[in-house]
Amino acid sequence: MATDSSLLGSELEYEQQEELYQQLLLQTMGKIQSENPDSTVIRPHPGICVKTLCQADQQKIFVNICQSASVPPPPELSREELMELLQSEDPASYRVPMSLGEPHTEIDNSSQGCTAYDVVINQEFFQKCQKDTLFQQFLILVSLEGLENKYNLELSREWKILKNRKFLGSVNEQNIRTKSRPVIQELPARDTPPALAKRPEFTLLVEPPVGEPEYIIAEIQLPGVSSCSSLVLDVGEDRLVLSARPSLFHLDIFHPLLVDQENSLAQYNTHTQILTVTMPVVSS
Repeated sequence: MATDSSLLGSELEYEQQEELYQQLLLQTMGKIQSENPDSTVIRPHPGICVKTLCQADQQKIFVNICQSASVPPPPELSREELMELLQSEDPASYRVPMSLGEPHTEIDNSSQGCTAYDVVINQEFFQKCQKDTLFQQFLILVSLEGLENKYNLELSREWKILKNRKFLGSVNEQNIRTKSRPVIQELPARDTPPALAKRPEFTLLVEPPVGEPEYIIAEIQLPGVSSCSSLVLDVGEDRLVLSARPSLFHLDIFHPLLVDQENSLAQYNTHTQILTVTMPVVSS
């Protein structure tokens, strides 16, 4: 992809203030984490800044792809596996753990308002991507798709990496919740042939159907999965990720309501081969 040197900005002030900021952050982290024991406050480090466009209105969008050791690394992926993945119909099936920040308004070099998003990934994986152009392009692709899924966007794939700027605006701390994994209860099994589909059929239901929602219920069809031992399920506060090994299914979806991760429950019925995930709503 092209490299854009139009935005020139000094990061000296950021570097000078970083040490003081970290001291202040440490003083507040104890209070925040005592109030939210399942959360971790992180201060990500700048990585690269990518400029693209929103397809709906052609407005400029900037994506600050940052790095932090607090974000878990993705599964190992060789260059050969990545090339095969990029040639597949669903390259995003390879899950890259990331924290997607809220949009914030910034000023570009033309003194015009624009929108920026912060994406935080594992530090080691970011460094790996910096050494290989193919991995870097893949990282940008999955970052754009993550933002599109979460914020209902359509972003241009004609992006530019800012040459002399690692971020636009200021990179703020992020509160990353610890993702607990619901226990999957198994019912009596019945063998079925292996499935070929990669993305499972699913439905999202809200209970009660009218009034203030109390639960989000995900029903995911997994034909060919005979045991819950092959399932890996992560429930986030606004995200559900499911993988069925070996590479049978992968589902990564965002939902509009915040849920209680700790008290979410999952049950896999090996007769109907449907995984039901019940997530209590904590905020609408």
